[in-house]
Amino acid sequence: MSEQPGRIMSGEIAEQPAVLRRLLDEGAPRIRAVAEAIRERRPRFVLLTARGTSDNAALYAKYLLEIRLGLPCGLTSMSTTTAYGAKPDYTDVLVITVSQSGGSPDLVASAKAAREAGAVTLAVTNNPDSSLAAVSEHHIDIMAGPEKALPATKTYTASLLALHLLVEGLGGDGGGAAAQVLPDRAARILDRRDEIRALAGRYRFAERMVITSRGYGYPTAKEAALKLMETSYIPALAYSGADLLHGPLAMVDNISPVIAVVPDGKGGAALQPVLDRLRGRGADLVVVGPRPQVEAASAGFVLPTDGIPEELQPVLEILPLQLLAYEVTIARGQDPDAPRALAKVTETR
Repeated sequence: MSEQPGRIMSGEIAEQPAVLRRLLDEGAPRIRAVAEAIRERRPRFVLLTARGTSDNAALYAKYLLEIRLGLPCGLTSMSTTTAYGAKPDYTDVLVITVSQSGGSPDLVASAKAAREAGAVTLAVTNNPDSSLAAVSEHHIDIMAGPEKALPATKTYTASLLALHLLVEGLGGDGGGAAAQVLPDRAARILDRRDEIRALAGRYRFAERMVITSRGYGYPTAKEAALKLMETSYIPALAYSGADLLHGPLAMVDNISPVIAVVPDGKGGAALQPVLDRLRGRGADLVVVGPRPQVEAASAGFVLPTDGIPEELQPVLEILPLQLLAYEVTIARGQDPDAPRALAKVTETR
């Protein structure tokens, strides 16, 4: 364990407002240039490739690309090329590979194979000198700075913002005006750490948790579940609200904690029937979202999302849940900086 358990993760969570500001001020022009070059190629389809936390960022990009640009998207099954040697035709396909380190062999091999198959390839990483950046035609640096804690925090929110700026640029709007408020809103959320510490007491002895959302909030639910599992070792199951009703709802009872990430927008409206069903089952329901939804739940955290488009809210939604994973882990006497059996760079093949 580190000298002060969680010191590194806590510090990196706190860096996020500054990281978001740096990306908006320094990174946005470069992202806009990359987007313009890709837009000239007129891709007809997008494939997103990633693992772990970056996979949740890629899922967010899938929602953005399909909703904002009408581009059909898929999530890559890397083993089709790396293990099975398939040789698909990727002509006019944009392949975006998201990776914090850019060093995992399967990601590098998959991007290389995609480029050889005719794809326009883009790497989104925190390491411009990585192997992944080298084999890809284009690269976006998320500019998060070195991340030393094993659980990824600042690289996740930086990836979300970078992908949002990319999609804006692909659509012909690279200004990033709507995102300018994010650093200040993020700082306001992180200043409310005491609220999260109080909330963490509900989960210190939890044996399992369910996290649900819909639309743009679904990647947040998946990332929150991953953070809780890798730091506190609590089995945390993430479901789309629609999928939750198709069977898994049966395992929810009045002692099963459920966290609902409720976007302020169409995703939140689509989630409403799920929230009603959860309340009907007497679930211990905690909401991260707008004040009316929080007040109707057992507990929760009110997000300052007024005036922020729904597609940008995931950058803020994950912050209290990162803090929750940290605080629950500390309360359980564990060190979130160094989860057992994990390495910072996971080299899958």
